[in-house]
Amino acid sequence: MINLTINGQSQSCDADTIDGLLQHLNFAQSQVAVELNGSIVPRDAFSEMLLQNGDQLEIVRFVGGG
Repeated sequence: MINLTINGQSQSCDADTIDGLLQHLNFAQSQVAVELNGSIVPRDAFSEMLLQNGDQLEIVRFVGGG
């Protein structure tokens, strides 16, 4: 279990990649942008980018509307 800060809130998670974290949070990859420790992560790197204890993430969900 690792401790992360996600959108300013501390959370614990068993996920070891961004892809795993998004699945844990029930977010579709195609509907989010992710920043890890101040750097934007390309969507095709979500499954390769390993998370570490203390990482800080900002996750922005795209929502349609009008």
